[in-house]
Amino acid sequence: MTAFTPLDWLAVAWFLIAWLGFNVLVELSPLKHRTLSMRMETYRYRWMQEMAARQVRIMDTAILTGLQQGTAFFASTALLAIGGAFTLLDAADRIVEIAGDLSVPVEANRVLWEVKVLGLMLIFAYAFFKFSWAYRLFNYASIVMGAVPDSVTGDPEELARTAQKAGRLNALAGRHFNRGQRAFFFSIGFMGWFAGPHALAVTTLLVLIVLLRRQFASNAREAIMISEQAPPAAIASMSGEKTETGSANPFT
Repeated sequence: MTAFTPLDWLAVAWFLIAWLGFNVLVELSPLKHRTLSMRMETYRYRWMQEMAARQVRIMDTAILTGLQQGTAFFASTALLAIGGAFTLLDAADRIVEIAGDLSVPVEANRVLWEVKVLGLMLIFAYAFFKFSWAYRLFNYASIVMGAVPDSVTGDPEELARTAQKAGRLNALAGRHFNRGQRAFFFSIGFMGWFAGPHALAVTTLLVLIVLLRRQFASNAREAIMISEQAPPAAIASMSGEKTETGSANPFT
């Protein structure tokens, strides 16, 4: 590890603190209830409650199938990324040569290069495990959904309990999927290390700012919060629906 400089250690420490700290912030801290992910998690439970009240649940299975397909796509992408990282181990000299031609500051030390590539592979491997487990949890959720009793003839208590179980599995699947996506996002920040520790610190900060904005100040979060707090008339006007005046213009 003599190839590591004190700046490298500091940059890697900052990267880990940013990644782990963000996970703690959005999943364990008191601020988690203000995040977009937590608000969507409540809608997952509400979805299962509404599903249990329906007799025809084709729409619900179609939505869950879409979630599974998206998760499978990201899992396969993580595997491809791991394979691509393997090729980087043997391409160090060529990449350094190309970077030199483009005046890109890439570390020429082969040992340090291999450590960086292995670190990138570990991030992709973590993402793959998260996506694959999320896919499995969506499978479990679909099985439990199939066990929800009929909304008319079934026992109401058993109906509520099974719907709660399906909602819990759905929420857990979404949580693991989010962790996998965060790994992908932070892998982009980690790539800055190939240009040096200063670049790693900057790219990590940029990724962190983007993720914080999406969770606490994005348009998507605003849309969810407005729809929960605004009266029906305001929601109708924001969505372009006609108000009581007969116009789609919210100012008339």
